[in-house]
Amino acid sequence: MKIGSRIKQVLLAQGHTAKWLAEEIPCERTNVYDIFKRDDMNVKLLSRICVVLQHDFFADLSDEIFGRKHA
Repeated sequence: MKIGSRIKQVLLAQGHTAKWLAEEIPCERTNVYDIFKRDDMNVKLLSRICVVLQHDFFADLSDEIFGRKHA
C-alpha cells in the first residue's frame, strides 16, 4: 500500500482538499502533494493525519500486512 495514495483517497472521499489538509496539519500545500506520493512516512506525521482525518491509517497498514479486512 502506498500510504500517500491511501491518505489522498480518504481525504477526497471526505470531501476535503489538499489545501484544507495543509491548514490542519499544518504545512505548505505543496508538502501535502508530496505526502500523496509517499510509500512511507514518519509515524508522528501519520498520527497527526489520522487525528485530522479521523481515520486509522495504521489499521489500514496492519490489515494489509496481515491480510485482514478492517471494518
